[in-house]
Amino acid sequence: MPLVAGVDSSTQSTKVEIRDLDTGEVVATGAAPHPATVAPRSEQDPRSWWDALVVAMGQVGTARSDVVAVSVAGQQHGLVLLGAEGEPVAPAQLWNDTRGAANASSIVEALGAQTWVDACGSLPLASFTIAKLAWMAEHAPEVLARTAKVMLPHDYLTWRLTGEHVTDRGDASGTGWFDPRAGVYRPDLLAAAVADPDLWLTRLPKVVGHETAAGELSGPAAEALGLRSGIPVGAGTGDNMAGALGLGLQPGDVAISLGTSGTVYSVSVTATADVHGAVAGFADATGSYLPLVCTLNATRVTDTVAAWMGTDAAGLSELALAAGTGFSGELLVPYFDGERTPNRPDATGTMVGLTTSTSRELLARAAHDGVLCGLLDGLDALRDAGVAGDGTIRLIGGGSRSGAYRQRCADLLGAPIVVPSTDETVATGAAVLAARLIDGRWSNPPDWSLGHGEAVDPQSSGAEVRRVYAEVRDK
Repeated sequence: MPLVAGVDSSTQSTKVEIRDLDTGEVVATGAAPHPATVAPRSEQDPRSWWDALVVAMGQVGTARSDVVAVSVAGQQHGLVLLGAEGEPVAPAQLWNDTRGAANASSIVEALGAQTWVDACGSLPLASFTIAKLAWMAEHAPEVLARTAKVMLPHDYLTWRLTGEHVTDRGDASGTGWFDPRAGVYRPDLLAAAVADPDLWLTRLPKVVGHETAAGELSGPAAEALGLRSGIPVGAGTGDNMAGALGLGLQPGDVAISLGTSGTVYSVSVTATADVHGAVAGFADATGSYLPLVCTLNATRVTDTVAAWMGTDAAGLSELALAAGTGFSGELLVPYFDGERTPNRPDATGTMVGLTTSTSRELLARAAHDGVLCGLLDGLDALRDAGVAGDGTIRLIGGGSRSGAYRQRCADLLGAPIVVPSTDETVATGAAVLAARLIDGRWSNPPDWSLGHGEAVDPQSSGAEVRRVYAEVRDK
């Protein structure tokens, strides 16, 4: 039977999902880790992503022989710089590398916030690729002098698969130099980061339409991965865009993702522009838009608090669920590694409401609530920017496996949520992109029953928690 391969190359690992082309059934999976990073200097050698892909693909076994298409989704915003010989001239700066915070502020000031959101739909922050390029121009001009190609992380893997220097509009919309409405690069925006923007335009990848393959799998790549040479490779996209596809999101639906970072996003048929910078006006992978809010601090916060308390994430979840429903004032504002939304790169975490009556259970619940309150603030920002947000709300990511995160999300939201039966939505979305390359399926997308899962209803009111969080957050 024909199979397709979806690749999720995240901050932490590369995952491969092999699915039946017709039914969407998962046939095999593989995974391999990436080198660990610690913000504010968060870097990886992009060659480690390829090595991880080779290992992960090797784990799917004989299913590789029936794969007829492959596509890659990767972490957004990373800056990959290659020299003339195709080797990295520096480690890739990842999305959570915040050294470019001052550069982001400078380039926004240079053109004005309104100009930026009108041009690219977003107000560049430290996480955006253009801020990283500006940082390199200031601190490592000798590296930029050796640069021949600029890529995003998923572009690098597509290039390793095909030899083609391409990207898609979804991932390109997170760079800060691409206009998602017009579908073009903006040299005037690049000029805020580098002195010779026209030259840098020649170093950027070609933006490939969502209905077009990036190229064919090359012989050397096929040999390394155990796949058939010549099969089509999709242009791929960013991880959040792939996640939307993997969930089968429709306009109005919302995804709340709990991973290393937290994201809230929705599919929209119209573009958004938030001059305050909370909502990134991204494009999606299929011709629509993906307005999104991102927080830096999500499950790493509860992992850290769990370690402080001598337990793990599952143990902290059990403690939080045992805290009961009454709110006694304990709350965490979880800006452990600075924050992206709101834009506070130098912030630290704050715990309030502690008394001699505070228990381990209440501390555990406060940690989960703090992460979720930040994300639900993001949902409010989406709605303020004109996004309907009135459809199904899905909780995804590694944190969605936590009983405490599930229940407290519904409680704080004051509405039911759905937890999909799989949390590997990025790899699934990449597999959808691969499937759409076969037999004209762009006009007839695969029906794989995406996004189905368990409904969780509120059991208590979280209104007071959210009110107190807003007061403490704004101090």
